[in-house]
Amino acid sequence: MTSRTVTLLDVARAAGVSKSTVSDALQGSGRVAEATRDRVRAVADDLGYRPNSAARRLRRASTGAVGLHLPATATRLDYYMNLAFGAVERAQEDGLDMVLLAPSGAAGGRIASRVDGLLVIDPEAGDSAVPGLLDAGVPVVTGERYLGPAAGPSGAVVCDNAASLTALLDHVTERGSRRPALLAPSGSSAWATALRATADAWGRSHGVEVTLRTVPFAATPAETEAATRALLAADPAVDAVICAPDGSAPGVLRAAAALSREVGRAGEADLRTGVAVLVASCVDGPAARGAEPPVTAVDLRPAAYGRACAELLCDILADRAAPDTVRRHAWSLEVRASTGSRA
Repeated sequence: MTSRTVTLLDVARAAGVSKSTVSDALQGSGRVAEATRDRVRAVADDLGYRPNSAARRLRRASTGAVGLHLPATATRLDYYMNLAFGAVERAQEDGLDMVLLAPSGAAGGRIASRVDGLLVIDPEAGDSAVPGLLDAGVPVVTGERYLGPAAGPSGAVVCDNAASLTALLDHVTERGSRRPALLAPSGSSAWATALRATADAWGRSHGVEVTLRTVPFAATPAETEAATRALLAADPAVDAVICAPDGSAPGVLRAAAALSREVGRAGEADLRTGVAVLVASCVDGPAARGAEPPVTAVDLRPAAYGRACAELLCDILADRAAPDTVRRHAWSLEVRASTGSRA
């Protein structure tokens, strides 16, 4: 391997540490143990790593801005708009502007010259733009973990998505459901992956089959209506439908109404007749709150989540937090009429 081809990521892999630790060790910054610093420098020397002095000057020069990368489908989802507003508000408190990046991403070098750090929200393992963002040469904080093969971020803010779906499944079961179903999101984000895995694990641990149907990550109400109609037609015993995508719950309600399935009750009598069904959502928002009946949902507090992501990035940039910091974000279960009263 020649010096022209050796990168920070090469050194990180050989030394068994993160890319941000390599950067701090070689620049003499950050909170890196002396033994680790010495090992990283020795590995870099062995590999023939030579820093790009121009890139280092760019990284050290403050631009007064940070970048925000959202999923390609984010522009029409209320959740991501609220998250973005929260992130912008928090960045401004540290005197930083927020630059919204194109969904397709951009070359890491160009990004590094324009921003001091990056927020990458719900990174998909299959998103070709994400590896370049993670290797852009500036601190990167992800909203949820990145499950892809590229180097990890400088920090992350995560929700316990397994716990939130478990709470929903427990809730509909307590309200009388015996045959729950999940309209699960497609894709390879940590959120989508956790929901699909949790539905399977919960079903096995409770001895209950959770019927799983996959819908687009940002499914529209029309798409969830079609999926729900097909689901209930194929399996009339389903007495609770939990929909994952933001804003899609009204489609489930429309399907239930079209099939004369009363919403808000479940239990043995209803299971025999196939009349009633409980409805819940993995993401709260105006669509769930304003539906008729209002839909029980997990409030992920997106504006606060955006603030938390921006705060961690600001803290890393200001050396108030160590690289590789992971912070957790709280959610709450909002119980409404769509899951009725206890059977």
